[in-house]
Formats: sequence, structure tokens, C-alpha cells
Amino acid sequence: MRLTCPHCGERDLREFTYRGHALALSRPSEGADPQEWDDYLHNRDNPAGDTRDLWYHGPCGGWMVVDRHTVTHEIHATTPAREAKR
Repeated sequence: MRLTCPHCGERDLREFTYRGHALALSRPSEGADPQEWDDYLHNRDNPAGDTRDLWYHGPCGGWMVVDRHTVTHEIHATTPAREAKR
């Protein structure tokens, strides 16, 4: 798979690090139930279909949001993280 860095152009996947879903997670309160903390730290949805992910490009230090399809690996868009709409 190849990703297009908004700053460097199309690059091999090995230059990038996946950092998770681009939507913000709601951190539990300090005194929250252990199950809430377990869900927050370890449990994520794994959708089959369109998703928005946060990726880091090591060579340029850029963060980007990647809109992609998890089954076909089709990349719909890559956007610098600071410009991505939530």
C-alpha cells in the first residue's frame, strides 16, 4: 500500500506509522470503573469499510488524516491533520 503525504507526495507504507482512529476518544474520569479504563485503553472498533485514521510520516514529521476503505485498501483522501475537519 502507498500513501500520499500532503508534504512529500506518494510514499511507501513503511515510511508511515498508524496511530489510530482520527476521532477523539473520551477519556474516562480518574475514578472511573476499571472496565471503562479497559475499554478506553484496549478496545476499539474494527470496521469493515470506510474509516478515518491518523498517520504519522516519519521522514518529514507530518501528521495526516487518511480516509480509506479497510477492505479494499482504497485511499479516498489524505489531509494534513491540522486542516482535517472533525
